[in-house]
Amino acid sequence: MIIKRIINYLYGYLRIVVEGYYIERFINICRNKKYNMWNIKKDNDIKITLNIEIKNFREICRIAKKTHCKVGIKAKKGFPFLLNKYRKRKIFVLFLLIIVITIFLSSNFVWNIEIIEEDGLKIDNIMEDINKAGLKIGTLKANVDTKEIINKVRLDRDDIAWMGIELKGTNAIVKLVKAEKKPEIVDEDEYCNIVSNKNGVITKMNVQDGTANVKVGDTVSEGDVLINGWMEGKYTGIRYVHAKGEIEARVWYTKHKTIEYNTTEKHNTGNMETNYGIKINNFKINFPKGVSKFKFYDTIENEIKVRIFSNFYLPISIIKTTNEEYEEVQKTYSADEAKNLGIQEIETELENEIENKEKIVNKNINTYENENSIDIYVTYEVLESIGTNEKIVF
Repeated sequence: MIIKRIINYLYGYLRIVVEGYYIERFINICRNKKYNMWNIKKDNDIKITLNIEIKNFREICRIAKKTHCKVGIKAKKGFPFLLNKYRKRKIFVLFLLIIVITIFLSSNFVWNIEIIEEDGLKIDNIMEDINKAGLKIGTLKANVDTKEIINKVRLDRDDIAWMGIELKGTNAIVKLVKAEKKPEIVDEDEYCNIVSNKNGVITKMNVQDGTANVKVGDTVSEGDVLINGWMEGKYTGIRYVHAKGEIEARVWYTKHKTIEYNTTEKHNTGNMETNYGIKINNFKINFPKGVSKFKFYDTIENEIKVRIFSNFYLPISIIKTTNEEYEEVQKTYSADEAKNLGIQEIETELENEIENKEKIVNKNINTYENENSIDIYVTYEVLESIGTNEKIVF
C-alpha cells in the first residue's frame, strides 16, 4: 500500500470533482475499464471528489460526458507537478530527487522495531534477544526470516508463551505473550514427598496421605522433607504414595536500612533547558547550545523517530535532550527522625512483598546507633502455608 502511494506520487495524479445525476453509472463504467481511482469522497448525492492517474484523465472526461456529468480539476499533485513548479531551481529539484530516491530505497529496510506485550507484562532484555536472533534496525526486509527469529528467541527463553512478528512498511511489529511461571505439577498417580519451600517453625500439620517427617514446633529449612511419600504397615511393609497434607508455619521477612544523620537531598527547581540533535541511522549530529547554565541537573534524552505514514519509518530520528535543574539541600536528622524514617520505608517494602497481610502475627524492630548513622532491622513474623510436591526418583 505504501509503495503504491509512493509510485502514484512519483507519476503524479489529479484530484477531480465529478457532478451529475448519474454518478453511480459513471463510477461503474470507470471500474469496468479498470481505471485506478482512490480516496473517493461523496460530498452530496450529485457530487463526488476522487483521485485519478494523469494518463486516464481524457478518457474519464469522455465517460463523464457520456453519463451527463461534469468534471473539474480540484488539485494537481505529485512529483511531476512539483518538478514543473520548481524547474528553475535546479539545486532544490536535485535535493528533492535525492530525498525521494532515499525514501524509496529505505522502504526495503527495517527502521523501527515495535514491541507489544500483552496486558503490559514487561519481558526483561527482550530487545537484546530479538537483535541477537537477527532482527535489527537497518536489516534488509528480504533477509528477515520471521519463523527463524521466533524459534531462536523462544529456544533461548522460557518466559514467552507466544510470539509473532509482522512487517508493515519499515516497521517490525513484535507481539509477545508472557508465560506465567507455574510450579512443577506432579501427577496424582506419581509418588512424591512434600518438601518445605521456606524456612520457618511448624505451627500446624494435617497429614492426609503419607508419613509426617516433622512435628509442630520443629524448625525447618527450605528443601527439608515435611511429609514422606510412603507409609509403613505392620503386615503390608512399606508402600509408596502421593503425599498429601496441609502444613502451616511461622516464617520471617527481614529487611535492613542504614539512614545517615547528615545527608544531601535533591529538590527539583522546575527549571529546564532543551537541546536538539539529529540521528541518521547510527550517525548523530548535535546542535549544541554551549555549557549548561545549571550547576546541578539531570539529563533526559528522548528519541523521536521520523515517519511518513503510521508504519513507514525513516532512518532519521530527532534527539531531544532535556536538562532538569535540581538543587542540593543538606538535611540533618535526629536519631529519632532517622529511626522513624527508616522504619517507615522498610515497612512499606515488606508489606508490598507479603501477600496475606492479615497473617502478620508479630513485628520486631532493632536499631543500632552509630556515630553518623543508624542501622535499622525490621522483621515481620507471618503465618503461611508451606510445602511443595517433589517427585520421588528411584
